[in-house]
Amino acid sequence: MPTRMKLHLQTDHPLRINDSADQFRQKKARFATAGKLTTGHGFVQTQKLALEASYCVAYRIAKVKKPHTIGETLIKPCALEMVQLMCGEQHCKGLETIPLSDNVIKRRIDDIADDILISEIKASLYKISVKLDESTDCAQCSQLLVFVRYMHECDIKEEFLFSEPLVTTTKATDVLDLVTTFMDKHNIPMDKLGSMCTDGAPAMLGNKSGFCALVKSIS
Repeated sequence: MPTRMKLHLQTDHPLRINDSADQFRQKKARFATAGKLTTGHGFVQTQKLALEASYCVAYRIAKVKKPHTIGETLIKPCALEMVQLMCGEQHCKGLETIPLSDNVIKRRIDDIADDILISEIKASLYKISVKLDESTDCAQCSQLLVFVRYMHECDIKEEFLFSEPLVTTTKATDVLDLVTTFMDKHNIPMDKLGSMCTDGAPAMLGNKSGFCALVKSIS
């Protein structure tokens, strides 16, 4: 509300009451460029390191194919105990700021895939191979896990691509919807898929209505 904004300006920032709209726009531009926090007392550096550590943990969780909750329920408590025993209580404060909740870990994995993995897949001159696995998490919800193998420069890489919940059913059409949605979101054509590996379930390998058959029909 404009009236609330004006009241906030008058009560909290009385020295800025006479500033023009252009001055506020300039401040907003500088704020967006510099970031939300000003440098001082090492806080920005600490926050940056905590963010980087969060991405490192998320990458390792994805590599070993463990549930996202393991970051907050196992990795962080173990790290805090080790630091407390080896370095002392005062050194644990920095580790406590590292965000490792399950939702954070999922977002970190998605960011890593978007920034690095997707660009490498797009740059590859060869088709990719995907491996699909349907798993059940600790809440008894079905999750689709997708891994990818591709050629990058002179190396063959195998990475975790994405995971999405199968909210309604676990039919081949549901799996296909998740895969095509991901591919469309990142502008990867379906004919980029060269081969597929599944767990052998009928929903995956059915000759007419299985996932592999559906992919072939749209590629």
